[in-house]
Amino acid sequence: MLNLLIKKLQKTRYFILYSLIAVAFIIFVFSYKNSNISSGSKKNYPLIEHQDIQNLKKFLLGKIISPFINVNYEIKSGDSIQKILKKFDVKNIDINNVIEQYKKYSKPNNLLTGNKIDIIVEKNPNKNGNSIIKFSIPITKSSTISIVKDDQNKIVSEKIITKLYKKNALAENIIKNNLYTSAVEADIDPNTIIEFARIFGFEIDFQRDIRKNDSFRIIYEKFFDENGVFIKNGSILYAYMKVNRREISLYKFGDDKSYGYFDANGKSVEKALMKTPINGARLSSSFGKRKHPILGYTKLHAGTDFAAPSGTPIMASGTGTITRVKWCGGGGNCIKIKHNSTYETIYAHMKNFAKGMRVGKKVRQGQVIGYVGSTGMSTGPHLHYEVIVNGKKINSQKLTLPSGKVLKNKERQLFEIHRIKTEVLISELLEKNN
Repeated sequence: MLNLLIKKLQKTRYFILYSLIAVAFIIFVFSYKNSNISSGSKKNYPLIEHQDIQNLKKFLLGKIISPFINVNYEIKSGDSIQKILKKFDVKNIDINNVIEQYKKYSKPNNLLTGNKIDIIVEKNPNKNGNSIIKFSIPITKSSTISIVKDDQNKIVSEKIITKLYKKNALAENIIKNNLYTSAVEADIDPNTIIEFARIFGFEIDFQRDIRKNDSFRIIYEKFFDENGVFIKNGSILYAYMKVNRREISLYKFGDDKSYGYFDANGKSVEKALMKTPINGARLSSSFGKRKHPILGYTKLHAGTDFAAPSGTPIMASGTGTITRVKWCGGGGNCIKIKHNSTYETIYAHMKNFAKGMRVGKKVRQGQVIGYVGSTGMSTGPHLHYEVIVNGKKINSQKLTLPSGKVLKNKERQLFEIHRIKTEVLISELLEKNN
């Protein structure tokens, strides 16, 4: 690795040196030419035409030409990866590495005639062949294999999806134990379940409101490649829950950049904070005075504890800015979020933080910020959750939250049209599923 670095530095040093000489030469030539023109000379500039000068020009220009070959190669009938790279004098070891990477996704001899490959090769005139830098090749209409040489001089690859096809899917189930388990049984992926819980987190306490035989229905987007292979899930378009004899229907309304979820009357479900920042947990310790399980004496428990399996995702209960993300002594790994001038929340005993969490980062309501653990002074995996209102810690379970906005005038008219279209879609999908 050290030798490779030294060689690269040497190349860079020579390139800079030759470039400076070339620039100096060009400035000299133009200065000489302009001085003759300004003096009215009609000579043929013998200095410029002298053979030694011409040879020097060729030498310098040759040295400042890029050491890379960059080509957009069109695949021809009978082409293979080996044949193509041999045309650019790529060394055998790089060819073999490219083929091995490509084999992870497709057969190296079955290339799509007419498609174009982005190839970048570094010329190594004093070595046994050129080096591959990039080999980007489409394998279907919607996917490309990108094979590159990384910073450690190792050839790596990844599959890049370039085009996806969207389908609307309907899933429903009866809740026997908890929402998460029932949703998994309905073949809904974890990220969509978390989003579903976030949407209903404003209206439902998942620890206390849900009863056995309650039910849910969800319509959401699923994306596939052109071969019908599932790639990822998209937005939730419609969400329904029947909870403790209460029925709630929520509709996604707005564009992809700015949207919300509204009930049938056009009222936004979103409030300042969600009732619970975690799904599939049970209330294990309420707000108030209690005997501390480790310290052994009675003190104020200034938060609410939710027992859940280690690694369970924890959501931000409201949109805001992270003001603390660190080890908090007895609280273990903890995060504090400032939502506005009134509300702050704290999440403690985390196993670890979600990727990218840092002080100053803005998080949206329902975004995963960490995972349940038992760090700090804790007897088992749980989330300690605190709500602070105007600097005072309060009981989050008794918090009265402001209502969401209500659509009016033109927005309400557009929402009604959208709601009717969604109801038609629900009927179509139900008929199709049956």
